[in-house]
Amino acid sequence: MPAKAAKKKNLSAIKRIRQAEKHNLRNSAVRSRMKTLSKKVEEAAAEKNKEQLGKLLKETTKAIQSAVSKGVLHKNTASRKISRLSRLANTVLNAA
Repeated sequence: MPAKAAKKKNLSAIKRIRQAEKHNLRNSAVRSRMKTLSKKVEEAAAEKNKEQLGKLLKETTKAIQSAVSKGVLHKNTASRKISRLSRLANTVLNAA
């Protein structure tokens, strides 16, 4: 039996593949930055570094909100993440 010919793809499908690759790269960069900042907040909380904690929390919140505006995260997911980080920071800041 002869080998099957390669399936033809229409132009819109090819374009969607190109777009998906670009979006995937952009979204993974946004998610990576968000995770890195979240880890830094958690480390600052563990070290009880109050000055750095406040600054990092503000920066992380901004990054998470940015991810929502770009469509990387759902708004409720972002709200939950911000809430958990804020609660963690408040326990350290109010422990004095």
